[in-house]
Amino acid sequence: MESAFALALLLTGSCGGSLYKVKPVASLSPMPATAAFVNLGTISVRAAPLLSDEESQELFESNLQLAGLLPVRVEIVHNGGEAIEMKKVRFRVRDAAGAEWKAISSKQAIARILKANGVFAYNPDSRKTFEKEFRAYELNLKSPLTHGEGRREGFIIFLAPRKEPVSSPHGLVLTIEGLSEPVTFPLK
Repeated sequence: MESAFALALLLTGSCGGSLYKVKPVASLSPMPATAAFVNLGTISVRAAPLLSDEESQELFESNLQLAGLLPVRVEIVHNGGEAIEMKKVRFRVRDAAGAEWKAISSKQAIARILKANGVFAYNPDSRKTFEKEFRAYELNLKSPLTHGEGRREGFIIFLAPRKEPVSSPHGLVLTIEGLSEPVTFPLK
C-alpha cells in the first residue's frame, strides 16, 4: 500500500512539462525545396511527407512511424482573389498499391503515439501540454484563408492502411478535394 502511494506521488510530482519535448512551431525549418507543388491560380499548394524517424523525433521527440502515422506537411499560399473556405477541404493519400491512408485528428494521433510507445501512466497535465504542443502543428482547416493572411502551413496526419508501422512507403499520391477543383499529385 505504501509503495503504491509512493509510486503515485512520484508519477504525479516528477512529470512536469510535456510527455514529449515538442519543438516549437516557430523553429520549424522552411518547407523543403523538393516538396511536391501544384498551382491552382488563386492558391498554390506544396506538400512533403515526414518519412524518417529522425524527422519525427526532431519535431515531436516521438517515433510517429512506429505508431503507423505519416505526417504530411502542407503549405497553402493564397495568390489573390476571394477568401478560400477551408472547412470543406479534404486530404487523402494513396500508396503505390492503391491502399488509402486515412486522415486522422490530432487527438487520434496522440492516442496512437502513446499506445505505440507504451505510455500508460503519466501526469494528466503533461499529456495536456503534449496535446497542446502537438496540435499547434495541425493545419487549420476551420477558418477561411484570405489574401491578407497570405500563407498557411501545418501537418495532416495519416494512418497507415492496416495501422502498421510506416516503413518506406512508395508511390504516395496526395488528393485534395473541396477547392475550386480537385487536385492529385505525387508526394516526393
